[in-house]
Amino acid sequence: MSKTYPIISVTGSSGAGTTTVKTTFDQIFRREGIRAVSIEGDAFHRFNRAEMRTILQQKLEEGDQTFSHFSYEANELGELERVFSEYGATGKGRTRHYVHDAGEAERHGVSPGEFTAWAPFEDGTDLLFYEGLHGAVKTDDINISGHADLKIGVVPVINLEWTQKIHRDRAARGYSTEAVTDTILRRMHAYVHCICPQFTETDINFQRVPVVDTSNPFIARWIPTPDESLIVIRFRNPRGIDFPYLTSMIAGSWMSRANSIVIPGNKQDLAMQLILTPLIERLVSTARKLRA
Repeated sequence: MSKTYPIISVTGSSGAGTTTVKTTFDQIFRREGIRAVSIEGDAFHRFNRAEMRTILQQKLEEGDQTFSHFSYEANELGELERVFSEYGATGKGRTRHYVHDAGEAERHGVSPGEFTAWAPFEDGTDLLFYEGLHGAVKTDDINISGHADLKIGVVPVINLEWTQKIHRDRAARGYSTEAVTDTILRRMHAYVHCICPQFTETDINFQRVPVVDTSNPFIARWIPTPDESLIVIRFRNPRGIDFPYLTSMIAGSWMSRANSIVIPGNKQDLAMQLILTPLIERLVSTARKLRA
């Protein structure tokens, strides 16, 4: 952790909705005049798309049906920790982009499935913002969590997460339901052992819970809407959180535990603005004073 160059980490698996949450953070940064450098978890994959396919096939032939992008060994977690550490100490670092599709390929001049070259961060930023799979990893060898000043978990209930992933991958990537299902099954071991443990490290978790039937996500015709959902917001340390203020400002909200508040699904952006803006302002204000 660094008071001089703070780091915010948003962690969630594929289909969790971290990209939507990033939009809210971008709005806060823009409104409050905060200069943030953003990095994506995909940039720290160890293999490009062709290499990953080869490795996956090799693993299957060896009888390993659990290797996936969720796995620690499929990612450059040591490099990610080094970037967090360097930024926290100096405000500097580097990143790259993983190019997902033709649109990104046109912007970056790199073929889909490849990485751009590593490039240094711009100077003069207020904070580092990470969004991806492994922003709160803590193991015997890696402690990415220890470098982040504010850690956010985005964790829909599992059937909703699968529904969102299936619909996204079919619409945006042209995958069949069967192909997405195979990916989900292959990732399950790492989801349990690599992704879930991070949510005990996060400071705040946003968990979306549908209030419509998602019993079989593999045949769901549409994703439950925000109006058909609730959001459970859990604070690891509720000290200093003004729950009466939040419940008065967010219509239809209530406290379910001493460290948790439940809100209507269509109020997530408002809740994030109310909760996160003062936390981010405090981090940036302290950092600017220390750097002055």
